Amino acid sequence: MRYYIIAGEASGDLHGGNLIKALHKKDNNAEIRCWGGDKMQAAGATLVKHYRELAFMGFVEVIANLRTILRNIDTCKKDILAYRPDVLILIDYPGFNLRIAEWAKQQGMKVVYYISPQVWAWKANRVKKIKRDVDKMLVILPFETEYYKTKWDYNVTYIGHPLTEVIQHEKEQVPVRKLSDKPIIALLPGSRKQEIKVKLPVMLQMVEQFPQYQFVVAQAPAQPDSLYKALIGGKNVLIANNQTYNLLKQSTAALVTSGTATLETALFGVPEVVCYKGNPVSYWLATKLVDVKYISLVNLIMDKEVITELIQDDFNPQRLETELRRILEDRNYLQQLKQDYAALWNKLGSYSTSELAADEIIQLLRN
Repeated sequence: MRYYIIAGEASGDLHGGNLIKALHKKDNNAEIRCWGGDKMQAAGATLVKHYRELAFMGFVEVIANLRTILRNIDTCKKDILAYRPDVLILIDYPGFNLRIAEWAKQQGMKVVYYISPQVWAWKANRVKKIKRDVDKMLVILPFETEYYKTKWDYNVTYIGHPLTEVIQHEKEQVPVRKLSDKPIIALLPGSRKQEIKVKLPVMLQMVEQFPQYQFVVAQAPAQPDSLYKALIGGKNVLIANNQTYNLLKQSTAALVTSGTATLETALFGVPEVVCYKGNPVSYWLATKLVDVKYISLVNLIMDKEVITELIQDDFNPQRLETELRRILEDRNYLQQLKQDYAALWNKLGSYSTSELAADEIIQLLRN
């Protein structure tokens, strides 16, 4: 079978890579073409365009790069038509992928959506388009099944969260190499250049306040060393290139940008503070349009504030130092956090997510 997969960011590349491995395992004749990243390419897909050329976040940034985005959509449609896949598989990245889904359905293609857009947070009306254009929706958050069924009478399939199988396997491995003899505080400032340049400088102000710790920055795969070195300057801070999980396995605490990384950090059992600051106009618009109590996946899944979220003006050196000391020194908080992290694992469940996704896709093709 011929598969065409589209992912637009680092987390999608990770999950897409594992899905590609599962498809090759279950379909000896699988041919796979993709928009994604290094992990999807390494898993055996032909990479058309890297996600670093697609990653625009925030309302203002999207508008500023609209011409490039529309050009990418046009290029993608032409490439899909030339390839003529048996199925189109879309991984999150809704602004781009939902447009492709609508067009692909008009071409008579089968469409699978793996990892639902966060329609429960904003733009709920997108579900109408999803029901019309998507043949099978595979969801990875436990509350999404009920949301789609109760509010939209739409049957979706929960296959577990792909991070649980990835991290469970990773936790069983010995760390690749020891990063420091001092206890480590991990800095995860995101994967996009614009967010790194905003968040990392504030995180780095903690270095002088906690001299007994070694601060280590997780370098995003698509970003050059020079970006981090320019921001770090002369501070005693290490850079971990392409080894975020090895870093988290050795960390005492972490400062983490919102997104998939907050869930990864929690599943490794690392106390964390969520750090978010966006373009002021984009953030203001988001507050008017987004209907969620939290921005981190950990708190959303648990439906309570398990980890502290420092957002916009709250993300400042004073608040960050206070919260970092809390997750390092407050024993009562740490004991509660340990219990909440265990409950998080239980909510997500234990699934072979990538293989279940591959099974669902192959079953669709057989029908």
